[in-house]
Amino acid sequence: MKRQAYQPILITDASRSQDDQLHSRQRRYIVMMSIRALCVVAGAILVGANAPLLWLWLPLCAVGMVLIPWLAVLLANDRPPKEEHRIGARLRRSHLDGTPPRSLSAEDRPHRVIDAEL
Repeated sequence: MKRQAYQPILITDASRSQDDQLHSRQRRYIVMMSIRALCVVAGAILVGANAPLLWLWLPLCAVGMVLIPWLAVLLANDRPPKEEHRIGARLRRSHLDGTPPRSLSAEDRPHRVIDAEL
């Protein structure tokens, strides 16, 4: 019986490295906290300058000061989901492609029969 050819895993199917994921989450956190700092500074300037429509701009800045840190922490701790069954996902993918899975079932494997009577 002919053995099935090994199907290589494409590098494009590989997930991003842990360091790359961490750096992107850190950058996102820094950007969001910078926006929060801008909301604090803008709120202070608006109050100090006694700007027109202060009743509209001050609550918007306050919402930015409260919601953005909460979202920043949630997004900084968020990771892409791990594949639960990597082999199962490959098998499902190979069945969709029409190629047989790499391993053979017990019935299909070639086996040696030992007979006690010769």
